Amino acid sequence: MKAAHVISLILALGALAVRAAMPAHEGAAGPTAESAARQAPESAPRQAAVGAAHRGGTLVATGQTVRPAGQVIAFSGRPLDVALTSDGKVLLVKTDEGVLVVDAVTWTQRQSLPYVAKDGASMHGLAVARDGRSAWLSVGNGLLVELRRDGDTWAWGRRIPLPSRDKGSAYPCGVALAADGRTALVALSRANSLAVVDLAEARVAGEIPVGVAPYGVAITPDGRRAFVSNWGGRRPGAGARTMLSAGTPVQVDDRGLPTSGTVSQVDLVARVVTAEVAVGLHPSQVLLDAESQRIFVANANSDTVSILDAAAFTVRDTVSLRPDPALPFGSLPNALALTPDGRRLLVANGGNNAVGVVELQPKAKVAGFLPTGWFPAALATDGRSLFIANAKGDGSRLGEPGHRKWAVGLQRGTLQKVVLPSADELKAYTGEVSALSLVPEALRALERGRAGAKPVPVPARAGAPSVFKHVVYVLKENRTYDQVFGDLKQGNGDPNLCIYGREVTPNHHALAESFVLLDNYYCNGIVSADGHQWATQGITSDYQEKAFGEWTRSYDFGTDPLAFAPTPFLWDHALIRGLSFRNYGEFDFPTIEPATAKWDDFHDAKQRPRFIQNIPLEALRTYTSPTFPGWEMRIPDQVRVDAFLKEFRESEASGQWPSLILVYLPQDHTRGATPGAPTPRAHLADNDLALGRLVEAISKSRFWKDTCIFVNEDDPQDGFDHVDGHRSLCLVISPYTKRGRVISRFYNQGSVLHTMERMLGLPPMNQLDGAAPTMEACFTGKPDFRPFAALPARVPLDEKNPAGTPIGMDFSRPDRIDDNALNHVLWVAEKGAIPYPSAFSGAHGKGLKRLSLRLDARPTLDDDGDDDD
Repeated sequence: MKAAHVISLILALGALAVRAAMPAHEGAAGPTAESAARQAPESAPRQAAVGAAHRGGTLVATGQTVRPAGQVIAFSGRPLDVALTSDGKVLLVKTDEGVLVVDAVTWTQRQSLPYVAKDGASMHGLAVARDGRSAWLSVGNGLLVELRRDGDTWAWGRRIPLPSRDKGSAYPCGVALAADGRTALVALSRANSLAVVDLAEARVAGEIPVGVAPYGVAITPDGRRAFVSNWGGRRPGAGARTMLSAGTPVQVDDRGLPTSGTVSQVDLVARVVTAEVAVGLHPSQVLLDAESQRIFVANANSDTVSILDAAAFTVRDTVSLRPDPALPFGSLPNALALTPDGRRLLVANGGNNAVGVVELQPKAKVAGFLPTGWFPAALATDGRSLFIANAKGDGSRLGEPGHRKWAVGLQRGTLQKVVLPSADELKAYTGEVSALSLVPEALRALERGRAGAKPVPVPARAGAPSVFKHVVYVLKENRTYDQVFGDLKQGNGDPNLCIYGREVTPNHHALAESFVLLDNYYCNGIVSADGHQWATQGITSDYQEKAFGEWTRSYDFGTDPLAFAPTPFLWDHALIRGLSFRNYGEFDFPTIEPATAKWDDFHDAKQRPRFIQNIPLEALRTYTSPTFPGWEMRIPDQVRVDAFLKEFRESEASGQWPSLILVYLPQDHTRGATPGAPTPRAHLADNDLALGRLVEAISKSRFWKDTCIFVNEDDPQDGFDHVDGHRSLCLVISPYTKRGRVISRFYNQGSVLHTMERMLGLPPMNQLDGAAPTMEACFTGKPDFRPFAALPARVPLDEKNPAGTPIGMDFSRPDRIDDNALNHVLWVAEKGAIPYPSAFSGAHGKGLKRLSLRLDARPTLDDDGDDDD
């Protein structure tokens, strides 16, 4: 869909859903609708639905509110990089779908240039020539591609192949142009090198080895030196602990998290690295000031910016970009812009949805923050205005039928133009950022409780006692609320969108009705790559947000350390504080012997095929059950729950059971309509029965009295929902869970993690799980110890798809298939001739009336009161 068409649609439909009142469900209290005028926002929109307006902004799945300052342009796609022409008149925007040409003066979009053929985006890399007549960008399939201007019109130009790696793309990222316009430098992420490209002859003139996973590059005006940021830091020495990232060893700690980030100094005459200096983790964009005296590096995984002396090539200063020094990790500074006078450094904080303003004289310090859209990822400035590209914009809010990203992955990115503020204006903006990004909530979550307090289900402070001694965390795959619970009349569901209702998932329904039904719960992530990270780390990384959708470098799911956030995984968080832990299947990719084994072969308990575990994350292997397989869609969840129950019976006999138990039940992912494979509903029925058996066993055990079970989807990718595509299902099961109640408070994956942390006496892992609301409303102080009885499957677990033409879908890893294509397959498999509900696919703002919300048909206004266009 062309960006200009999306903008017109936004203006026609209205960009914001305005809160009027809350539904008559538990927790339905809150403020009335207010105007879009900028004012001090409420700090915690705890009752609103995702996509609803909150004080003139939009609530996103993280629980934060985005209310970008200045003028805003919205469009389909994720913006990844920007470049401003030297005259300040044209802003080029690299997105995951192509390049946008924006008039930086009138703030209107001139052109949209989709990528050619299979080019695809790379996460960084766009540079404009000094004369403003051409630009060069890197693309994911290993090319340096030219844009040429003829008058006011831009068009694709030359295409220069870059060196490859392992017969595949070297995944080029940052691009820098020499002052004479004859040479381009390109950071080759997978090749761990810097390509020197002769633009006049359109060929690669040389390749210089640098550090691991180079990302950004800057070149001195004389063309003699370059500076390259290395995401993975130094190349590991002998005996170092390592983990592979896109085929390259990366130095990691005992948790599997990278430990090095560096900048390489390159002599472009001799074509060698002359020095390498340590900076923070995930050093991303690198800038050089006009006098070539200072080098600036955004360290996304350290929440800092490093300032280097260019002549001495040493670190002069390190500046924290967290809004409050007491906060843990979570600001994710990933992009930079420097004012022409060299006095202000602008820093994109992806985790805080803000731009930090760093005053560089007399000593570098953060002066304040500007509010942005969701996850700012690129910046440019002419010294008067700041141009901001927000990768996730204001969420997955629009799309069109037939669009391949019409599911939740269809992001509406945004661009901002903000006049650089005065000191007083910046102070006001800083207060907004604090409230919108939930800084007060994150700080309160760090407060410690009294160890001697009376035990309660969810302690008000970390460290205070809970009635629970064991927490079971069940992770599943890919379902929205309406897909499974849309037929429950007591909740906010749409039965027309329910394809795996009570007939297919009787245990899910019985558990939701026996305990609590959460109808305002959301996944933060979109696919397994970011979904499992949100579900186990409580935050994502700049890697995931910028590589999204292309995955040329790697599709991570516990495999690539450079994709991890630098925060502990939940199990590390528990283990380091002396708690016990057992993993059942998470981050495991087993191989089956014999390779020809099928689903039916596993139903013979006496002659089941063998599987061999493959867990790339070494720190997890020790705590993993060797008899429980992870992701492999030929293995039924009955096999998994059998393995779990065998160990569980041993724990019952011994009286010893871990504090934290993670169980992966992936069969609700399905394999679509693959001929000869189980039908989608057989997959769901298998998953449902496994969950019922697990809950029944625990609820009839000696551990039931002090155990809480959380059931969570890692992402909601393969489905529709009439409220928002992020809305998903979550079950909270324990003797202290309220019975038969509907809870309509806003919760998300961070809420599950934060609540489990409180139960286990753990502090938050990072800013975002600390800011997430805990789930006290789901519990009561009076326990009900009645056990749960699992219901038998109503769908034959061996029900097969009919033979026919195979559908080309890759299920070797979760979510590698085209999500919209799979959505169609699943819908047709269950609904037959009923028309596919394109209007409800992904996140869209429909279904708000049931939540007592309404659409504001007025266009969004910028700070000057003008319509955005």
